[in-house]
Amino acid sequence: MSSHPPAPLPDSLSLAFVGGGNMARSLIGALVRGGMLASRIAVAEPNEPLRKQLADDFGVSVFSRGVEAVQSADIIMLAVKPQVMRTVCVDIAGAVAAQRPLIISIAAGLRIAQIDRWLGGGFPIVRCMPNTPALIGAGATGMIANGAVDAAARDQAQIILATSGLAVWIEHEELMDTVTGVSGSGPAYFFLMIEALEDAGVAQGLPRETARTLAIQTCLGAARMASEDGETPGRLRERVTSPNGTTAAALDAFARGGLRELVASAVDAATVRGAEMSRELD
Repeated sequence: MSSHPPAPLPDSLSLAFVGGGNMARSLIGALVRGGMLASRIAVAEPNEPLRKQLADDFGVSVFSRGVEAVQSADIIMLAVKPQVMRTVCVDIAGAVAAQRPLIISIAAGLRIAQIDRWLGGGFPIVRCMPNTPALIGAGATGMIANGAVDAAARDQAQIILATSGLAVWIEHEELMDTVTGVSGSGPAYFFLMIEALEDAGVAQGLPRETARTLAIQTCLGAARMASEDGETPGRLRERVTSPNGTTAAALDAFARGGLRELVASAVDAATVRGAEMSRELD
């Protein structure tokens, strides 16, 4: 696993997004703010209001169909739902057959071999799994490349995906389902934790708005400490846990309730579901 900071893409590169939803929008915005020429970005989005908004906000070229957007693109970002990926790939296959651009997919569950087969075979493909905090530049993305992706193309993929946060490479594609279970679905686990803390505070007498504010800021502060302090999460936990104190009492309650086992079960369920999605959509 490796990561490195983003750097500007060459001005000569052209990038096409097939799909103009929230994730595509966040990446396009970050790339333009980072210095990529809007004239080098094309977006295919069937929804006319979304298409117009992308053109108005960023100055990118917009099209209603993928086959129109990908003409002569050096890099194609497949940013559509897994359920429509096969149709999209078949639609653009003829247009990309000669040029063999780098393909980057953010569709959950779909394997590189599936996408390559639907496109016609032999493409350099990077499969990645971002998460929703990418929309505010705080995402966590796992990436895996097939053997047709050379070092330069790997760098290009990382530059694009690192505009939305942390981007790391993994070595084996089967671990992408685990990435989905840990970080892809992970934000929802923490939203649930914030909800639970809020409800618990209200049950103890706090006004709901106060309980929510304290819960959100506590989770934010704890995440920042885990990211910036340099200590392991376990050591940070030990540092704030005094023997026979309030934190120790709370952690004992978590242990009695099987928190670690419950989290492991949740991640396993998401991982298994990712593998099932691949089979269902093939």
